Amino acid sequence: MKTADLLARIGEDWRRERPDLNPDPMLTVIAVQRTSQTLQAALDAFFARHDLTPSAFDVLATLRRSAPPGGLTLGELGTLMAVTPPAVTKRVDGLERRGWVARLPDPRDRRTVRAALTPEGRAAVDELIEAHVAHEEALLRALTPEERATLRELLLRIAPQDE
Repeated sequence: MKTADLLARIGEDWRRERPDLNPDPMLTVIAVQRTSQTLQAALDAFFARHDLTPSAFDVLATLRRSAPPGGLTLGELGTLMAVTPPAVTKRVDGLERRGWVARLPDPRDRRTVRAALTPEGRAAVDELIEAHVAHEEALLRALTPEERATLRELLLRIAPQDE
Protein backbone atom coordinates (compact mmCIF):
# COMPACT_ATOMS: atom_id res chain seq x y z
CA MET A 1 0.00 0.00 0.00
CA LYS A 2 1.31 3.45 -0.86
CA THR A 3 2.36 5.48 2.14
CA ALA A 4 -0.14 8.27 1.41
CA ASP A 5 -2.98 5.72 1.20
CA LEU A 6 -1.80 3.98 4.35
CA LEU A 7 -1.63 7.24 6.28
CA ALA A 8 -5.10 8.24 5.10
CA ARG A 9 -6.50 4.87 6.18
CA ILE A 10 -4.80 4.97 9.58
CA GLY A 11 -6.01 8.52 10.16
CA GLU A 12 -9.59 7.65 9.18
CA ASP A 13 -9.57 4.51 11.33
CA TRP A 14 -8.33 6.35 14.43
CA ARG A 15 -10.73 9.24 13.91
CA ARG A 16 -13.60 6.76 13.68
CA GLU A 17 -12.52 4.56 16.60
CA ARG A 18 -11.13 7.26 18.87
CA PRO A 19 -12.43 10.69 17.83
CA ASP A 20 -10.88 12.11 21.01
CA LEU A 21 -7.39 11.13 19.79
CA ASN A 22 -5.31 13.31 17.45
CA PRO A 23 -3.48 10.84 15.16
CA ASP A 24 -1.30 13.52 13.50
CA PRO A 25 1.86 12.78 15.54
CA MET A 26 1.56 9.08 14.74
CA LEU A 27 0.97 9.76 11.05
CA THR A 28 4.00 12.03 10.87
CA VAL A 29 6.28 9.49 12.55
CA ILE A 30 5.02 6.71 10.28
CA ALA A 31 5.71 8.88 7.22
CA VAL A 32 9.26 9.59 8.42
CA GLN A 33 9.86 5.91 9.26
CA ARG A 34 8.60 4.63 5.91
CA THR A 35 10.63 7.23 4.03
CA SER A 36 13.72 6.35 6.05
CA GLN A 37 13.25 2.64 5.29
CA THR A 38 12.84 3.38 1.59
CA LEU A 39 15.98 5.52 1.48
CA GLN A 40 18.00 2.99 3.50
CA ALA A 41 16.96 0.12 1.23
CA ALA A 42 17.94 2.15 -1.84
CA LEU A 43 21.34 3.02 -0.33
CA ASP A 44 21.96 -0.58 0.76
CA ALA A 45 21.23 -1.80 -2.78
CA PHE A 46 23.41 0.92 -4.36
CA PHE A 47 26.42 0.09 -2.20
CA ALA A 48 25.88 -3.67 -2.57
CA ARG A 49 26.23 -3.23 -6.34
CA HIS A 50 29.67 -1.75 -5.58
CA ASP A 51 30.59 -4.50 -3.09
CA LEU A 52 30.39 -2.10 -0.15
CA THR A 53 28.14 -1.34 2.77
CA PRO A 54 26.91 2.14 3.62
CA SER A 55 29.03 2.04 6.79
CA ALA A 56 32.20 1.13 4.87
CA PHE A 57 31.54 3.95 2.43
CA ASP A 58 31.04 6.28 5.39
CA VAL A 59 34.63 5.55 6.49
CA LEU A 60 35.99 6.15 3.00
CA ALA A 61 34.00 9.36 2.53
CA THR A 62 34.90 10.69 5.98
CA LEU A 63 38.59 10.07 5.42
CA ARG A 64 38.39 11.61 1.94
CA ARG A 65 36.67 14.80 3.02
CA SER A 66 38.05 15.32 6.55
CA ALA A 67 41.44 13.69 7.00
CA PRO A 68 44.69 15.61 6.85
CA PRO A 69 47.58 13.91 5.01
CA GLY A 70 48.48 11.84 8.11
CA GLY A 71 44.94 10.53 8.51
CA LEU A 72 42.58 10.75 11.46
CA THR A 73 42.83 9.05 14.81
CA LEU A 74 40.26 6.30 15.22
CA GLY A 75 38.62 8.48 17.88
CA GLU A 76 38.36 11.42 15.49
CA LEU A 77 36.98 9.13 12.82
CA GLY A 78 34.36 7.79 15.23
CA THR A 79 33.33 11.29 16.25
CA LEU A 80 32.92 12.43 12.65
CA MET A 81 30.87 9.31 11.81
CA ALA A 82 28.94 9.35 15.12
CA VAL A 83 29.76 5.70 15.89
CA THR A 84 31.34 3.83 18.79
CA PRO A 85 35.03 2.86 18.92
CA PRO A 86 34.29 -0.84 18.32
CA ALA A 87 32.29 0.07 15.21
CA VAL A 88 35.18 2.19 13.91
CA THR A 89 37.62 -0.65 14.49
CA LYS A 90 35.40 -3.16 12.66
CA ARG A 91 34.89 -0.85 9.68
CA VAL A 92 38.56 0.07 9.42
CA ASP A 93 39.54 -3.62 9.70
CA GLY A 94 37.40 -4.51 6.69
CA LEU A 95 38.72 -1.66 4.57
CA GLU A 96 42.29 -2.38 5.62
CA ARG A 97 41.87 -5.98 4.38
CA ARG A 98 40.78 -4.58 1.02
CA GLY A 99 43.84 -2.37 0.90
CA TRP A 100 41.81 0.84 0.94
CA VAL A 101 42.70 2.07 4.42
CA ALA A 102 45.99 1.88 6.31
CA ARG A 103 46.63 2.20 10.01
CA LEU A 104 49.51 4.55 10.71
CA PRO A 105 51.34 5.39 13.92
CA ASP A 106 50.70 8.85 15.30
CA PRO A 107 53.96 10.83 15.16
CA ARG A 108 53.09 12.64 18.40
CA ASP A 109 51.81 9.72 20.49
CA ARG A 110 52.93 6.09 20.07
CA ARG A 111 49.75 4.86 21.77
CA THR A 112 47.54 6.41 19.10
CA VAL A 113 46.73 4.92 15.73
CA ARG A 114 45.60 6.93 12.74
CA ALA A 115 43.58 5.74 9.75
CA ALA A 116 44.32 7.05 6.28
CA LEU A 117 43.20 6.25 2.77
CA THR A 118 45.64 4.32 0.65
CA PRO A 119 46.03 5.46 -2.97
CA GLU A 120 43.67 2.60 -3.93
CA GLY A 121 41.14 3.71 -1.31
CA ARG A 122 41.28 7.29 -2.49
CA ALA A 123 40.74 6.16 -6.09
CA ALA A 124 37.81 3.96 -5.02
CA VAL A 125 36.02 6.73 -3.13
CA ASP A 126 36.72 9.28 -5.85
CA GLU A 127 35.27 6.93 -8.44
CA LEU A 128 32.17 6.13 -6.38
CA ILE A 129 31.31 9.54 -4.91
CA GLU A 130 29.90 10.99 -8.12
CA ALA A 131 27.65 7.97 -8.70
CA HIS A 132 26.58 8.13 -5.05
CA VAL A 133 25.63 11.80 -5.27
CA ALA A 134 23.76 11.17 -8.54
CA HIS A 135 21.90 8.29 -6.89
CA GLU A 136 20.89 10.46 -3.95
CA GLU A 137 19.87 13.22 -6.37
CA ALA A 138 17.55 10.71 -8.05
CA LEU A 139 16.12 9.65 -4.68
CA LEU A 140 15.28 13.27 -3.89
CA ARG A 141 14.09 14.28 -7.36
CA ALA A 142 10.56 15.00 -6.11
CA LEU A 143 11.88 17.86 -3.96
CA THR A 144 13.25 21.21 -5.07
CA PRO A 145 16.54 22.42 -3.56
CA GLU A 146 14.56 24.79 -1.34
CA GLU A 147 12.28 21.97 -0.17
CA ARG A 148 15.32 19.83 0.62
CA ALA A 149 16.77 22.63 2.75
CA THR A 150 13.44 23.03 4.55
CA LEU A 151 13.21 19.29 5.14
CA ARG A 152 16.72 19.25 6.64
CA GLU A 153 15.84 22.17 8.90
CA LEU A 154 12.63 20.52 10.05
CA LEU A 155 14.27 17.16 10.71
CA LEU A 156 17.05 18.85 12.68
CA ARG A 157 14.44 20.32 15.02
CA ILE A 158 13.47 16.81 16.16
CA ALA A 159 16.90 15.16 15.84
CA PRO A 160 18.77 14.58 19.08
CA GLN A 161 20.90 17.59 19.91
CA ASP A 162 23.98 16.18 21.64
CA GLU A 163 25.96 19.28 22.61
